[in-house]
Amino acid sequence: MTRIAIIGGHGKVALELSRILAEEGLDVTSFIRNPDHGADVEATGAMPVVLDVEHATTADIAEALRNHDAVVWSAGAGGGSPERTYAVDRDAAIRSMDAAAAAGVGRYIMVSYFGAGPDHGVPEDHGFFAYAEAKAAADAYLRGTDLAWTILGPGALTDGPGNGLVDVDPADDSGKRDTARANVALVAAAVLGLPSTAGRTIEFRDGDLPIAAALEPVS
Repeated sequence: MTRIAIIGGHGKVALELSRILAEEGLDVTSFIRNPDHGADVEATGAMPVVLDVEHATTADIAEALRNHDAVVWSAGAGGGSPERTYAVDRDAAIRSMDAAAAAGVGRYIMVSYFGAGPDHGVPEDHGFFAYAEAKAAADAYLRGTDLAWTILGPGALTDGPGNGLVDVDPADDSGKRDTARANVALVAAAVLGLPSTAGRTIEFRDGDLPIAAALEPVS
């Protein structure tokens, strides 16, 4: 695997992931909406490409993804209106999955969140509801595709240091912990190199196990 496409390339997780992958010698294309963000992306070693996925068609996205080996979805509306949240986090995400399939990009990594799903429990009058609904729909759609998908569900994101230590699929919520964005990027990079993680939803938080050991499949 040598060519990686990141959608939502100017986010903090995406910028860190671009840097990690570029340092590993991979060819990274980072898709951004705002051309003014290109310099930040270039500084990580990735190649910035302007693509507004909110308004791009499936064909547009497929053309952009062609000749890549994997795609990482790390985009989001960023807490905008519910309409825009559904447009980006659900509809554009789903178009990107169809586009990946059309472009022959078999590997797809979705950055979701811990607890995502139809039973997310967020009340309808809560500001997080549209995002929770959108991610639940996008994740469900991805699981129904023929892509070699992996869904990542980090806990509450922080800007803390990425030490490469996580707890994966914790058995209970009693010790909920934050998750450094840098650790999310490290997990995404590790997953890209582990075909065995295809078909898995991996929920994790900052923890105690080195990422390679934490990601080993449960026997």
